[in-house]
Order: sequence, then structure tokens, then C-alpha cells
Amino acid sequence: MNEHNPVTVTLLHTNDLHSDLEAAARIAAYVKDVRGSVSADRLLLVDCGDHTDRARMETEGTKGRVNRAILEATGYEAVAIGNNEGLTFTRPELNALFEDVPFPVLCANLAARPEGTQPDWLRPVAVLRKGGVRFGLVGLTAPFRLFYEPLGWRVEDPFAAARDAVERLKAQCDVVVVLSHLGLSSDERLAREVPGIDLILGSHTHHLLEQPVRVGNTYICAAGKSGRYIGHLEIDCLPGGGVTDIRGGCVRLDGRPEDPGILRIIGEAREQARQAMGRPVAKLEVPLDVRLHRESPLPVLLAIALRQATGAQIGLTNNGQLLAGLPAGTVTWETLHAICPSPINPALITIRGRQLRQALEESLLPEYYDMKFQGFGFRGVALGGLSFDGMEAVADLRQPPRYRLIDVRIGGEPLDESREYTVGTLDMFTFGVGYKALKEGQVIRYLLPEFIRDVLARALNDPLAVRSSLRPRWRYCDDTSVH
Repeated sequence: MNEHNPVTVTLLHTNDLHSDLEAAARIAAYVKDVRGSVSADRLLLVDCGDHTDRARMETEGTKGRVNRAILEATGYEAVAIGNNEGLTFTRPELNALFEDVPFPVLCANLAARPEGTQPDWLRPVAVLRKGGVRFGLVGLTAPFRLFYEPLGWRVEDPFAAARDAVERLKAQCDVVVVLSHLGLSSDERLAREVPGIDLILGSHTHHLLEQPVRVGNTYICAAGKSGRYIGHLEIDCLPGGGVTDIRGGCVRLDGRPEDPGILRIIGEAREQARQAMGRPVAKLEVPLDVRLHRESPLPVLLAIALRQATGAQIGLTNNGQLLAGLPAGTVTWETLHAICPSPINPALITIRGRQLRQALEESLLPEYYDMKFQGFGFRGVALGGLSFDGMEAVADLRQPPRYRLIDVRIGGEPLDESREYTVGTLDMFTFGVGYKALKEGQVIRYLLPEFIRDVLARALNDPLAVRSSLRPRWRYCDDTSVH
């Protein structure tokens, strides 16, 4: 091969699918079409992480095996670890999921503790040859140390890991590609600070770059979220000489056909999940309903569960974590997952009384309880008001916004705005989403690997907790302002 003649390699990339499995079927159909015109020796298909999402029943019920089956059937040649893989599955679950995986799973800044070694299935880098060109692939993931360490991982600084990996790859590769699950601002920093990277394929912040963006000598690309787009690049490169040009961008997949083979995998996984999740969790003697704007028994029960699990003075949750109430009778894991799908962990924080009062005032305002968003683990529709345990509040809804609280008592004592209280709540609040006053709290610990539905399951089996959830903690002087 003439080293002075460029070789064109087609690179297809996806990211942040979040178990939109039907979108995966459209991706597979698109890839199959491309394979009809591009030889395997000139085609590279990679994913940049968060392919899984345990809010999806098929993923939850198969412990991610449906996602692996789809990745294999679609023909991915490398995948990166996102936070939804690394943080919502335990290490034993990941070991089972990726045992004997036929493609490299990449992350250069993650290693097992305490020995600091890579599991057999996890590699920092991989080298793949396409058309005589050696592609060096590096995986990086967001360094959530407070979450990874309790799960038995050691997470390193991704920029230092990138520099080390790129330096090692220079001698054995023609093109260096980073599969980044760091977010756009970090990708731009990588491009500025780490020499030798030809291409960064981004994810995590769900950003869409319809065409490659160049920062210095590095191209940055990203394909949005939920499989609505696929990245399709034509890379001109010289064996031994790096990249000469990158063309293409993101292709919208909405409305495109779905691959029948992937749809069969999804259907089979759905049946497996229903069987696995048909086990009973509890039997309720009374129904527990949910109201988004006002206190109701099931969110109160979750607050009780959070308080018990963390040993805090107060348990606190937003009503929107629960998508529906529970009727009297048997509750299965499938039902519990359906009403509480968010892969959110309990958290123990300390917070001053003034921030707690601010959050309670905010929870009486429609701009907060009707707030709609996705991300930070939240898989509900709207934020909802706040429900709690270990605390009582009286509000006069006829008063101006943010001046409606008449009385707040914790353990029977008036709230002291200068005092610190311990609160068992949700990890998402510590990220500054929703009730941002709660972000002012100091994290003591995150409870991993439990999800909030796991602590709720225990409370559903506690008759005293269930009875207690029927007792109001909020009292309103006007019963008409909030529905």
C-alpha cells in the first residue's frame, strides 16, 4: 500500500441511547444499509456509553443483557463505559454482563479497587486496523468518585489518563480516537490540553453536533441522545501519517425502518423481564395514592423509607419520583419498577434550616412542582412538590409566594434556620437539579448500590410505616390554591 495515498474509513458512532431500544433497532437498520456499500475493512462502529438505562423494563429485568445482545447483533466493534453502566450496575453485575464480550469495553480512567487493576472485560485502550490504518481507541468516563468508590472502583482524573493513553498509542497507531463520556466542555478541554488526539466522539451531556467541530488539530463530534441521530463520518487518513480530512456529521433516524432482528431481541427480553420481575414485593392492605402537587401517602412512605435507610432526622423526596399510586393487594417488582423507574440512589446530607425552609417554600410554587426535565437519574415527568417524614409544616397558601410557611417543626421543635439537620433524600438533589436549595447541603454519603425503589420495597413490608404514611405532615390553611 502506498503510504502517501489516503485511505477513507467510514466511522459510525452512537451515544446516550438510554435503552431506547426501538431507536437501537433503527440504528441497526441504518448500519446494515451502510454495510451494503462499505466493506467491513473500511467500516468502524462504536458507542460512547450510556447505552443502558435501568428505567427500561427490558434492561432492568435482564440486568442489561438485552443491551449487550443488541450491541453484538448490530456489530459494534468497541464501546465506552458511561455512568449508566458504571454506576447503576454493581461490579458483579458488570462482570456477568460483559463476560466473554466479543468487542473491547473501554475506559482508561476506571479500575477495580483495592488492587487498582482492570477486570478482564475492561480495557483502557484498543487498537483496530481498518484499510491498513491503525486506529487507537481510548475510553474515558465522568469521574464521579463519591459514587464509584463505594461500588469498588477507583476512578482517575480523565485528563491525566488521556495524556498517558495517547502517549502510549502514538507509537503504535496512525489515528487516535477518544470515546468520551465526559461532556462537551470536557471534550473541548481535552482537545486544547492533550496533544495527539485526532478525533473526540462525545457524549454524557446529550449534545448534538450535526457537523464536526474543530478545536486546534482535533475534531469533536457527538450524536445527541436516545438514538435520534447516528454519527456518520468519512475519515481520510494516511497509514503512518494521521488524518488528512473528516467529512460528514449526524444523520437523523426518526421515521426510518427498524431492524426486525433487533425487534425480536427486544420482544424476547420483554418476556424474560416480565418473568423475572413478576415476583411479589409486598401485599398492601390499603391503597397508597400519589398526587404531584400535594402530599400523599406513597411519597410520604418513600420519605419514611429514606429516613430509615439513612438514619437521618428527616426523610425528604419529591412527589414526581412516583409515577402512579399502588392499589391494595399484591405489588410485584414489575409494578414497583413501573411507578419508580428512576435509577436514583438515597443520599444522606446535612443542611441548614434556612435552606430547608427555602426548599419547602419552593415546593408550594407551580414553577417548581410543575417543572419538567429529564436527566440526573430522574426518569419521571414533572418534579412535584415535597413530601417528608420527621418534620411537620403549616402553610397559608393565601400569602405571597415564598412567605407561606407559618410553622415548621422537626422532631416537635421549631425549625432553627441556623442549625444543621441531617436529611435522607435523593442523590439528584445534590447535583443542583430541582429544588436547588437542597444543593447547599453537604453530602455525608451516598447509599450504593441501592435504588430508591429498593428502600421503598422494604417500607411496603413494614405495616407501621404504611400506617404512618397515611398521616399528613403538611397542613394547609387554604385548600384551593393547589390541586
